[in-house]
Amino acid sequence: MRSLVDSLLDLEDRLRLGGGPAKIDKQHKDGKLTARERVAQLIDPGSLFVEIGLLVAHDKYAGAAPGAGVVTGLARIEGRPAVIVANDATVKAGAWWPETITKILRAQEIAMRNRLPIVYLVDSAGVNLPLQDGIFPGQYGAARIFYYNSLMRRRLKVPQFAAVMGPCIAGGAYLPALSDVIIMVEKTSFMGLGGPNLVKGAVGQTVDAESLGGAHLHTAVSGVAHYTAADDDACLLLIRQKFRDLPAPRPLPKGTPAAQPAEDLYELLPADHRLPYPVEQVIARIVDAGDFLEFQPELAPEMLCANARLAGFPVAVIANRRGFLKSPDGPRIGGIVYTESARKVAYFVETAERLGIPILYLQDVSGFMVGLEAESSGIIRAGAEMVESMACATVPKIVLTLNHASGAGYYAMAGQGFDPTFTFGWPTARIGVMEGDSAVQAVHGPELEKLRAAGSSVPPELQARIDKTRADYDHWLDARHAASRGHVDALIDPLETRRILAFALEASLARHNPEHLALETVSPA
Repeated sequence: MRSLVDSLLDLEDRLRLGGGPAKIDKQHKDGKLTARERVAQLIDPGSLFVEIGLLVAHDKYAGAAPGAGVVTGLARIEGRPAVIVANDATVKAGAWWPETITKILRAQEIAMRNRLPIVYLVDSAGVNLPLQDGIFPGQYGAARIFYYNSLMRRRLKVPQFAAVMGPCIAGGAYLPALSDVIIMVEKTSFMGLGGPNLVKGAVGQTVDAESLGGAHLHTAVSGVAHYTAADDDACLLLIRQKFRDLPAPRPLPKGTPAAQPAEDLYELLPADHRLPYPVEQVIARIVDAGDFLEFQPELAPEMLCANARLAGFPVAVIANRRGFLKSPDGPRIGGIVYTESARKVAYFVETAERLGIPILYLQDVSGFMVGLEAESSGIIRAGAEMVESMACATVPKIVLTLNHASGAGYYAMAGQGFDPTFTFGWPTARIGVMEGDSAVQAVHGPELEKLRAAGSSVPPELQARIDKTRADYDHWLDARHAASRGHVDALIDPLETRRILAFALEASLARHNPEHLALETVSPA
């Protein structure tokens, strides 16, 4: 675990440099802060910044798109959780890559689902034209950003603050235009459907950028923008001032420290992902001490269901136990979902929904049980009940993948396709349909069986294909691959687990504040 965490932190440090020192220096010479400097200055001092999608696209485009050119995440601004989207102009002038759209949409979905204010710090040259086919068209192309803008503004009443702190060109100008508050920075910001070159070519007018779409034009003449700031510092202070106009957030509950120190989390998971470990000890280092109560501990013990508190918030915990377990019905294999465990979880989820308690899924699941006995017991129907109860629950669902997340078990444990509120993973997370050895057996098993029956050795050509299958699955099962494709919101250091989950709970419960924003439910999709 320590090695994986160190490797993850090294990768994150490189990605946070964006386009590199030279591009950062250019941003400063242009009189502008970088995206990360803006975020750090905007949020409350000492506030946790939970970055979403930092690893997205890190292994694509020959490394030319760190962070997909946009910084997205959650933090407190004036004491309340908020979502932040900041174009990173050190990465190809903040141009949009296909994954930039994915990250912005995910940030907007978090804001919509949790009724959190969202801030856009705009500094972008627009669409990365050579890749426009993956950016411009389609249901989840760039237009979806403006659709979400409109839903938040007209239906959900989610506050949107847009600060134009650099270029904002063509269709991208609709992002601030569809926000509630628009701020522009003198001399460095530009907002227009076309820049000077396009205007000259299209209508034959010769005009400079400041006259065409600068702060003065849009605040004093067109009326598109609402406020002018002298520089980045003043702009960020103005956003914080506007946040103080919002209704006060509700007080946070009082929690107690965890029963066990977080430092021990590094040692709890064995180096071999196939070996068991006590998941109760993981939970004891995450939830508050004193309020842990397991539900039906002797029934289907491979699935741990318990009520607890995390930083004072009530939470329903669902976790997979690993190893060989005893039960009144005989031995069980941990990490497997049986008929009885599926029905137990379904009832537990339905109860949490009735009581309005958020659900925390700790995934380490290998799949559902198979075989004659399992099918005869109705495991398909029981699994459907487990999936249906989870899919229809309206309480916040937060997922932390500890180790395995395989097969239909991944789906039933609030897999990403079921729209959980937040998804996090440890560096040990392994998300995939099956493990490499199982894939080798599934793909090459018939050929291997024939060779064994004939007493023949494995030919080099077949061994090469077997090795490739195993290598492919090892790559796909790497947590960094899952993060690069957006299959988790973030990979986190286990030592930060409790702190990040507590903030995620705070953010996910903001929508239940009666003094906050509109409470009607509208699916972001």
